Amino acid sequence: MSDLTLTTHETPGTITLILSGEIDLASRDALEAATRVNPPAGASLCLDMSEVTFMDSSGLNFLLILHRRLAEHGSPLVLTGIRQEPMRVLTLTGADAILLPPGERLPLPAPRHTPAS
Repeated sequence: MSDLTLTTHETPGTITLILSGEIDLASRDALEAATRVNPPAGASLCLDMSEVTFMDSSGLNFLLILHRRLAEHGSPLVLTGIRQEPMRVLTLTGADAILLPPGERLPLPAPRHTPAS
């Protein structure tokens, strides 16, 4: 079972959720409950992921669904502080092109070549 803690901060125009731990199937229900807020149109929901140590495909799916739901209400999803492991998931799946502004995307890592036997 994964551990995920969430802390909420609100400022005018932004609701920030600070996430710490793992974003996976076990934490999905808690994330869905915490993100059921609908910021006013134009206000953003910011997920501070600087303490997220792991994210699997269910976490990625959650982020994509959340992005779409917020966009339908005129509110952007902003991801900040993404560490290497979650960023790798975003980059390898191409989700970074949807979830991150161009200046925050990383190039794909070079493929590993193993010597032929």
